[in-house]
Amino acid sequence: MSAGIGIDPTAQGKVRDIYDLGDTLLLVASDRLSAFDVVLPDPIPFKGEVLTKLSLYWFDLLADVVPNHLLSADVADLPDEFRAHADYLAGRSMLVRKASVFPVECIVRGYLAGSGWAEYRASGTVCGMSLPAGLRESSRLPQPMFTPSTKADIGSHDQNVSVHDMFDIVGAEIGSQLQEASIALYAAARDHAAPKGIIIADTKFEFGLIDGQVTLVDEVLTPDSSRFWPAGSYEPGHGQPSFDKQYVRDWLEASGWDKTSPAPSLPADVIAKTSEFYIQAYELITGRTFVPERG
Repeated sequence: MSAGIGIDPTAQGKVRDIYDLGDTLLLVASDRLSAFDVVLPDPIPFKGEVLTKLSLYWFDLLADVVPNHLLSADVADLPDEFRAHADYLAGRSMLVRKASVFPVECIVRGYLAGSGWAEYRASGTVCGMSLPAGLRESSRLPQPMFTPSTKADIGSHDQNVSVHDMFDIVGAEIGSQLQEASIALYAAARDHAAPKGIIIADTKFEFGLIDGQVTLVDEVLTPDSSRFWPAGSYEPGHGQPSFDKQYVRDWLEASGWDKTSPAPSLPADVIAKTSEFYIQAYELITGRTFVPERG
């Protein structure tokens, strides 16, 4: 996976390149896309900028709900060796405070979709928690559900865990704070997006400790970490169109791929359509026109 600039990252995730700058970190969102926990061979144009700009929007909007790690998104605030790569970094990089990140993904589900729907159909539960009978695919849940998972290495699958198991991992006091923060963030974002024509079906958050305080880190409420559905066409009883990477997931499912690395290359039309969906999500949620900072 290319870092995008001629400086080797300190660490590299499925999508982000991470540079340790001493007291801070530089997070750079690439155009890489992962599906079923495998990084795909084809980049999605403008994806890194959409992820970064949408995260910046939510960090500002939700700062009163939970503090976050953002310091600056201005390339001028970076060390000289990074400013030399401003053409690439502008719009896709964030300077953030270092945090002791918790080893769990904090997932909140507001609607019955994906693996939650598959489990409910089989057993009437989602992540082991019982739900009322008679719900349909894409039904709105009686209340948002907190369903954490472990964080997997690249090429491995995240594993759902019970809330009790999460408490064993991070401690009951911190676990309760993560649960409460996740639900509060989801509810605030859901209510903000609804009048803009977006249903946030589910999303995942990551948190860490900074100066002893639970802090929102990484990205937040992007098409990579969330299911965004158009409210105008919402209809329970089947899967919904979405402004995220579901279009790619659907193509991969139909391709017969066994969901192990390496993933197949995507057709040009799938790449273009996915880029379009990401940009639409940004524009609908923020009310702003997406203007790329690099062609």
